[in-house]
Amino acid sequence: MANGSGVMVKLQQTFWLPLLVVAVPWGQELIDQIFFGGQWNLPMQPGGSFMGVLTAPFSHGGFGHLIGNTLWFLPLSWLVLLKSWRDYLAVWLGVYATAIPVWLLWPNGSHGLSGVVFGLLGYLLVIGFLEKRPLVLALSLFSLVSYGGLLPSLIPFFSPPGVSWIGHASGFAGGILAAGAIYREPAPGPRL
Repeated sequence: MANGSGVMVKLQQTFWLPLLVVAVPWGQELIDQIFFGGQWNLPMQPGGSFMGVLTAPFSHGGFGHLIGNTLWFLPLSWLVLLKSWRDYLAVWLGVYATAIPVWLLWPNGSHGLSGVVFGLLGYLLVIGFLEKRPLVLALSLFSLVSYGGLLPSLIPFFSPPGVSWIGHASGFAGGILAAGAIYREPAPGPRL
């Protein structure tokens, strides 16, 4: 992770990426509401097509659902991108990897960016403790203090009816998986 002006340069270079990603579900929801009356959803369904695993993060149950996910998704995305776009990609791949067992085994469908939100959070909470570098550890602690209030929704009885706690939990596991996959033992020498 860069420090000082390097952080600002990194933010400027990657700022657009989460905005482009979130434009997809916003476009889908606008089309859904205007042309399909809120009935065109692309969820991950049990026994459904594998395509649902890929489209589920970009499908929402209305603007309220989408706004809530967007407000968590953007800042968490930018925090992961402070590390690198490679880490960001790893989180997405981890979330998709852990969604497959849910798609195969879970009896209910789900959709929305919240699985990715929890993947980003899981990654941020773990990577600092794996790397043990002060700036990355500070990023993990900041994420815990700022977003730790989301963690109870990983537990079924703390999730409101109709909210896919399993989607949250599998996304969180995907973020942890990504942190483990990205982490490498540091080379000997000075540590930041």
